[in-house]
Amino acid sequence: MKKVQVSINGAEKQFVVDKDKVLLDLLREDLRLTGAKQSCDRKGQCGACTVIVDGKAKRSCLVKVADLDGAQVISVEGLGTPDNPHLIQEAFVLAGAIQCGFCTPGMIMTAKALLDQNNNPSVEEIKKAFARNLCRCTGYAKIIDAVVLAGRFLRGETTPDAVRPDPNGPKIGVSHPRPSAMLKACGLAQFAADIPLHNPLEIAMVLSTEPHATLKSIDPATAEKMPGVAGVMTAKDIKGTNRIKFVFDDEPVLCDTKVRRLGDPIAIVAAETKAQALAAAQAVTVDYDPLPVMMTPEEALAEGAVPVHDEYPNLCWQQPQIKGDAEKALAEAAAVVEAAFSTQMNHQAPLEPEVSIAYLEGEGEDAQLVVMGRSIMIHTHMAMLQGALGWENMRYEEPFVGGQFGIKAAIVTEAIVGAAALHFKRPVRYVPSLEESMLLSNKRHPFAMKVKLAADKDGKLTAYVNDFVIDNGAYQILGIVVGIRALQMLSGSYDIPNVKSLAKLVYTNNAPGGAARGAGPPQVAFALESAMDMLADKLGIDPLDIRIKNSLAPGGTTSVGATVDQWPFVQLCEDLRPYYEKAKVAAAAHQDGSIKRGVGLACNAFGVGEPGDNAMVAVELDPDDGITIYAAAADPGEGNDSMLTQIGANLMNLSLDKVRIVTRSTDQTTETGPAAGSRITFMVGGALVDAIEKLKAAMADAGVSDYNGLVKADKPLRYIGKKNVPDLQLDPETGQGGNFDSQIHNIQMAEVEVNTDTGEARVLKITTAVDPGVIIHPQNLEMQLDGGIDQGVGYALREQYVHGKTKDWLTFKFPTMKTTFDIEVLTPRETPRSRGPLGATGIGEMTMVSTAPAVVNAIANACGARVYHLPATPEKVKAALEQRK
Repeated sequence: MKKVQVSINGAEKQFVVDKDKVLLDLLREDLRLTGAKQSCDRKGQCGACTVIVDGKAKRSCLVKVADLDGAQVISVEGLGTPDNPHLIQEAFVLAGAIQCGFCTPGMIMTAKALLDQNNNPSVEEIKKAFARNLCRCTGYAKIIDAVVLAGRFLRGETTPDAVRPDPNGPKIGVSHPRPSAMLKACGLAQFAADIPLHNPLEIAMVLSTEPHATLKSIDPATAEKMPGVAGVMTAKDIKGTNRIKFVFDDEPVLCDTKVRRLGDPIAIVAAETKAQALAAAQAVTVDYDPLPVMMTPEEALAEGAVPVHDEYPNLCWQQPQIKGDAEKALAEAAAVVEAAFSTQMNHQAPLEPEVSIAYLEGEGEDAQLVVMGRSIMIHTHMAMLQGALGWENMRYEEPFVGGQFGIKAAIVTEAIVGAAALHFKRPVRYVPSLEESMLLSNKRHPFAMKVKLAADKDGKLTAYVNDFVIDNGAYQILGIVVGIRALQMLSGSYDIPNVKSLAKLVYTNNAPGGAARGAGPPQVAFALESAMDMLADKLGIDPLDIRIKNSLAPGGTTSVGATVDQWPFVQLCEDLRPYYEKAKVAAAAHQDGSIKRGVGLACNAFGVGEPGDNAMVAVELDPDDGITIYAAAADPGEGNDSMLTQIGANLMNLSLDKVRIVTRSTDQTTETGPAAGSRITFMVGGALVDAIEKLKAAMADAGVSDYNGLVKADKPLRYIGKKNVPDLQLDPETGQGGNFDSQIHNIQMAEVEVNTDTGEARVLKITTAVDPGVIIHPQNLEMQLDGGIDQGVGYALREQYVHGKTKDWLTFKFPTMKTTFDIEVLTPRETPRSRGPLGATGIGEMTMVSTAPAVVNAIANACGARVYHLPATPEKVKAALEQRK
């Protein structure tokens, strides 16, 4: 042990510490300064725990407290408060650098250390300073903008008041600061691991070391006798169904008879400390009887393959799609291209691990189980937990959430803590490591696609075939939904009269697939958009021109046979044309030597408001004539709090501070559906408009204009708004049926540089032209597009999750400041969507869909090397170059 004296945020403190105690634990556990976050298992990979030590930015997970005698430490809590923020915190809020907010405190501390030394850094100096700070939401562009703006504030060139939009001015089309942004900038937003629990038990898990096996026995005897251990839970201790049912009831909370993937949860160990729980979990003995392992659909579909689930065949779903006569059209076509494409398994990669907490509120059988986790659909997840755990009286609360990108459409750790809280009758907390989070959570599905695309002599598309097989992994979750979405958007932006597809979903012993930004369309768009460039090349038509020639138009039908009434795609292509022509000229000037440049296009018509979708919002008039909006509209970073606030203020002619939102508890909110599918603005915003119109109609009917008048007229103060989409599902034989209620359109251009000696491709710039409908918050739109583009480039070039081998952000190849590139967002038109709230629609996923094919098309344009199997690693590009010789 060693005694040290340290200044923490200006206060002198003494500690007697073990030689191995790190500064992050001192701050979070001893001082309850939880602004510093942990994401990367104390490997120094993420920068979320950054603080300033003696004037330098330090990753507190690596700093030993014993080495800090006499040191000056500043955490984010030492900079400012929401009422009196530091100029750097103001800059991050006003520049739109804050989305989920998990990485924000570390980013702000890195910025302060840099700006204290140099208050006018160049972009390259900013990138160097932030080399060890990761962010998944922003794509880094807005973070760089924030540091530049902070420098201007510090140099006295401008002020926050001069930059801040007028809060009394227009509410729509203005980037008002997000309601939660300053709380996140000051490190005061509480994520699940930040919430203090009285006398909690800490959880460690016994996870399967076999990918497929029968469970012969589980022996907890030794573990139960170890210091601090409250007990060990297995499946027999769960009173409910022990099954998490989304589409199928195939996923156990704790495995009872069989494990189906590496990392399957087998037992819960609860102890007084996390160290005690981890030690005891190692002492639980599990005896397995191994079964054949099937890591690919080919293995799972082979004759005699062992079923992954006794209740369901390995081919757990298939759906054809037939429009017209594709075989006849292929036979008569002037040009046909044919290829096999595939996409990799990928991790959604939110920075926050899968932390959940649970406790009982009240006593005995009447107690309410409170579960707090990272859900994006708290009502649905609560219902799933009630059945799985056998406890009806339940409340689900959503803390602040460190990103999700689709991963939290599934239950990951909430059932574990809920089961433990019921069994041990004490508050419990499960803070899994990053490696555990990766093992436990769902992924983006890998697709294998066999494609044929045909056109007549003029370049008009005549037929498209895409037979695809989806690796669903060990559990269904919502694999069928992903397959259906892929079919619903199979034809992309195009008018294709003859389409034939057969989608197959297959159980394997791989990590289970779930929702991931785009959820199906990114995979099939990679195949279609690659084939479009191949066809253009075969016909000698420019890639932009062939896309314009084949655009769908109002009155035309998509591959599911749905007629569209709005399709502003051709105009968008023409908006991009001058940028495209300029980029082609620039690329042509860089063809000498081994470094070559290329330009690639890809486009997308992303559906929003799927068949059968519905949402409900409650609005209540408050005594001060403001309103409170009640809606379970999760906001893991998209800016849904801005959308609800600004629509409400606009329609009620209120100042922004007169609009309150309640979104995070099942006890207080309406069921609004998941914060997924780019649907919250369109669906929940639409329901909000309906609720406000009902409130205003009631006031007009009573002839009053305020709260007191409505009360005197004996009218209700609370009104429910709804938005529904007709439920026209796909025909099981033809795949024809209802389509989305709205679409968002984009065309994206990638400019890349390829080293033909090494095969390395580097993105120089992405330009995206978007028609997003009426823009509510321009900055939020840009932030979502920037982040989606950055994820798309990672998907295109680097990222690949290999179950059991990808264990941290380094092995995942997480995008960093070093991999950033220029992004230009073009929004030349805002075609009002006829069924959208104030003419708006959703935009969160769309740029993710078209980025990867644009990058791969640009690589082919640069050097002739076409990559058919993502990611386009240097090895794959080099191999494609060799095949050309």
